[in-house]
Amino acid sequence: MKSFLQRVDHTNPRTFVNRGKTEEIAAFVAANEITLAIFDDELTPSQMRNIEKELNCRIIDRTNLILDIFASRARTSHARTQVELAQYQYLLPRLTGMWTHLERQRGGIGLRGPGETEIETDRRIIREKITRLKEQLKKIDTQMSTRRKGRERMVRVALVGYTNVGKSTLMNQISKTDLFAENKLFATLDTTVRKVVLGNLPFLLSDTVGFIRKLPHDLVESFKSTLDEVREADLLLHVIDISHSGFEEQLEVVNATLKELGSINKPTILVFNKTDLFSFTSKDEDDLTPVQRENLSLDDLRRTWMARAGDQRTVFISAKKRDNFEELRRMLYEEVRKIHVTRYPYNEFLYEAEGPVI
Repeated sequence: MKSFLQRVDHTNPRTFVNRGKTEEIAAFVAANEITLAIFDDELTPSQMRNIEKELNCRIIDRTNLILDIFASRARTSHARTQVELAQYQYLLPRLTGMWTHLERQRGGIGLRGPGETEIETDRRIIREKITRLKEQLKKIDTQMSTRRKGRERMVRVALVGYTNVGKSTLMNQISKTDLFAENKLFATLDTTVRKVVLGNLPFLLSDTVGFIRKLPHDLVESFKSTLDEVREADLLLHVIDISHSGFEEQLEVVNATLKELGSINKPTILVFNKTDLFSFTSKDEDDLTPVQRENLSLDDLRRTWMARAGDQRTVFISAKKRDNFEELRRMLYEEVRKIHVTRYPYNEFLYEAEGPVI
């Protein structure tokens, strides 16, 4: 796999990258008989057509790739409906120039007017499907909203974080369930809610869809009901994959998304996960000394900038190996207890009588 990078102040309105870079990519594509090129950004319909002509190969952009991944991960009818809506909204302005079109699902006399082109028919079919899917999602959203209202009195905790940081694994460990968890992007698309009891405190824990840099707008709109679990949560567990080389950027992406959702100021615990895989590069001043990668101890991690990131409480764990899990459960108990005391002040004596069960 070959990557090309260009730093510019403004993208080229015709081919996204400038002429020289386009020619460089085209030469590589021709020399290596490349059949697919992926652009790490969203392209306009005209840019995609122009780039395909220049490179003479199939082009997909970041949004298209993410939608394809979502489509392959969707398991429930709700998730499939959300992804299908986002796909049709993405496809509608990009029909021009496509060689294939949607299979006809309507027929009969009078349904295709005189002079109506094939692409106009496809546009009409897609618009009708978008309308139908929106109505279907609206009903599902209403049902899910009703369910959430029935859980309003219980403290609600939501797992949030970049995709593939270990949220589902952590969900399984805390709630003692066996949800699907795999080391791949967007393994979880559907929100799963489980009742958890720590010591004498019950609360609801939800596992949500992972965030990602430049998340397509259509997906944000389609997954509104899923993201409502984050908006309506009392406490957030922000899970971070500390072993990922770009975890700082991922942390900022999640915070930016939380800000868009109006949830950035919610009580939050930063959970730095996968400490068993984390290592840092150490090298003496002598350039001849070989670079070494070393693991940090728990005490060392507590002295890093990560332990003082913002005003949130911070904990370092390995969800898979349950390393330092007692500290996480104790911290979670204390935060849930604060909310319980506020919501049920007449039960405060119970919280003094019992502590967390680890």
